[in-house]
Amino acid sequence: MAETAPRPTNFIRQIIDKDLAAGLHDKIATRFPPEPNGYLHIGHAKSICLNFDIAQDYQGMCNLRFDDTNPEKENIDFVNSIKADVQWLGYQWQGKERYSSDYFDALYGFAVELIEKGLAYVDFSTQDEVREMRGTLTAPGKNSPYRDTSIEENLAHFEKMKNGEYKEGQCSLRAKIDMTSAFMCMRDPILYRVKFAHHHQTGDKWCIYPMYDFTHCLSDAIEGITHSLCSLEFQDNRRLYDWVVENVSVDTIPHQYEFSRLNLEYTVLSKRKLIQLVEESHVSGWDDPRMPTVAGIRRRGYTASSVREFCQRIGVTKMENMVEMSMLEACIRDELNVSAPRRMAVLAPVKLIIENMDDGHVEWLDAPNHPNNPDMGTRKVPFAKEIFIEQEDFREAANKKFKRLVLEKEVRLRNAYVVKANRVEKDEAGNITTIFCTYDADTLGKDPADGRKVKGVIHWVSAVHAKDAEIRLYDRLFNVPNPAGEEDFTGSINPTSLTLMHGKVEHALSEEVTISSDTDALQSYQFERQGYFCVDKDSTTDKLVFNRTVELRDTWAKVEQAG
Repeated sequence: MAETAPRPTNFIRQIIDKDLAAGLHDKIATRFPPEPNGYLHIGHAKSICLNFDIAQDYQGMCNLRFDDTNPEKENIDFVNSIKADVQWLGYQWQGKERYSSDYFDALYGFAVELIEKGLAYVDFSTQDEVREMRGTLTAPGKNSPYRDTSIEENLAHFEKMKNGEYKEGQCSLRAKIDMTSAFMCMRDPILYRVKFAHHHQTGDKWCIYPMYDFTHCLSDAIEGITHSLCSLEFQDNRRLYDWVVENVSVDTIPHQYEFSRLNLEYTVLSKRKLIQLVEESHVSGWDDPRMPTVAGIRRRGYTASSVREFCQRIGVTKMENMVEMSMLEACIRDELNVSAPRRMAVLAPVKLIIENMDDGHVEWLDAPNHPNNPDMGTRKVPFAKEIFIEQEDFREAANKKFKRLVLEKEVRLRNAYVVKANRVEKDEAGNITTIFCTYDADTLGKDPADGRKVKGVIHWVSAVHAKDAEIRLYDRLFNVPNPAGEEDFTGSINPTSLTLMHGKVEHALSEEVTISSDTDALQSYQFERQGYFCVDKDSTTDKLVFNRTVELRDTWAKVEQAG
């Protein structure tokens, strides 16, 4: 058996190795803590792979924990989509999924403990007043007039907050730390706020909800997480993370480690911006194949293994950088080049009639399912008097660089015969409607007997046997590399990010395609000379729908070089 290739290391794995060698831990515990207020995107996939792979490689555990502290923006549909995405990527969390709301009683107790220690107080300042008192990056903050309220009064006020006796925005619980700290997050941050909202897990039990920075670290401590991994924007917040867990009575003191988040060209990975794209109908939904959501790229035809490979290729560092979209596309292209069976599809058809073939003649030709893998077998392709070819594969006149069909010239039909174009028929607008050809019946699988050279090869489908299909040509959603840097990012949406084609696909596909709404089991093909495509969930028995996953080669590279 071949040895398994060693996994590339990174600074987080080096930290874990040192911690284990020093005896700080006997088992590694990580977690993936999404907020259920939207769908996961490719940046989350990087975190999923990091946390679950570490747990797997070190024989530890990884929890799935929903950070559900803002019920107004969360719902069970987002919860279910996140669970499906994690499992689609090939991972399974430890035991049952967890929720921060599972710990609301314990979190309330920790808040009371901070009050009792004189480390938290109820502030009746308005949001604007709190914001003004916080100061700026260059000016220190000012103490709230409620900062020195007695412990007894603060306990009573916090109890009233819990009992719903104060209105939303009337007061909040704040940590008492340091209003002159150079770190804004340490200037008496809010720990709890009043919010009368129905929660998807706890119902109407609570009318106060803890803030993320208070909840996250304590949830880690409760679950015994050893290495809490998050992106670099939380680096300063690590000070608050440590302050909270060090000032309450927990058995485990977890530690936070930051890595650079994923920034991907030609897209946005801000959940706020993704929500805007959906709500303003710039896309058809969270799973629109142009979206960088896990659901979107799955529907576009990416496989879980290609996403995992992408996350492995980009690595884990502390350095912020912009990853080229071509890296992601290369991962799925490399995989499908090996695994996808070949089929023929004509996206913009024009009819070709073979005049020297008998009417009604049908010949079933053998065509390989993969030119480089005989084990994938062959299929039968019907060849008849009338076929469809691509409009762009024919010209009435062309120079020698054009290797396709030209009047009075020959070309080979893929897996079939050599044909020669003799004349055309046009409509009133001058558009070619029919190409009339003759074929050399002695050229199936071999060159013409008289030694003449035929260089071009084009694909085709039998007109009688072909099936109608809607072909969705997806491209990059934005036409600038960094749309998030634009003043109005929606103004950079690529107007040709989706092109609908009504084409013809070969006979075999109608028998092979399984009509299903399950995007976890999409069938992928290489449409010869066109690209890689997958069956979309909108397909019906009457109309097949295919999404272009990626082109055969990176056509954007030339555009970027020219720019």
